[in-house]
Amino acid sequence: MDKTEYLKFVEENSPKTRKVKTMLFAFIAGGSICCIGEAVRDVLDKILSPTAPQLSSYVTIIMIFLGSFFTAVGLYDKLGRKAGAGSVLPITGFANSVTSAAIEHNREGVVFGICAQMFTVAGPVIVFGIVLSVVSGIVKLLFLS
Repeated sequence: MDKTEYLKFVEENSPKTRKVKTMLFAFIAGGSICCIGEAVRDVLDKILSPTAPQLSSYVTIIMIFLGSFFTAVGLYDKLGRKAGAGSVLPITGFANSVTSAAIEHNREGVVFGICAQMFTVAGPVIVFGIVLSVVSGIVKLLFLS
C-alpha cells in the first residue's frame, strides 16, 4: 500500500468529528470556567475589597487551585475529554497539565518524579510566554514609545 492509498484508507475509516457540536461544547465549557472566575472575583471584591492587582492575583491563585484540585480528584480529565480546548485554554488548563504530570510521575519520587516531570508539558508554555512577553516589550519600546 503506497502513501496515497494509505491516506485514502485512513480518511474513509476514521470516525467523523461532529465539528459544530465539539466547538459549541468547548465554547460553553471555556465560557463557564471564565464565568466561575468572574464569580470568584466578584465575591472576593465584596468580601475583601482589595486593590485591583491584589484581586487579580487572588483570583488567579484560586482558579489554579481549583484546576489542580479537580485534576487530583479526576473530574478535570473528564471535562477535558468532552470540552477539548475549552478546558485547556483557561488558566485551569495550565494547572491541569502541571498537576497531571506530577500525579503520573509520583511513584518515581519527589525529585526525579514529581519535580523533574511536572513541567514537561507546561515548560514549553512557560518558555513561549516569557519569549513572547520579551518580544512584546521590545516592540512596544521601539514603536509605541
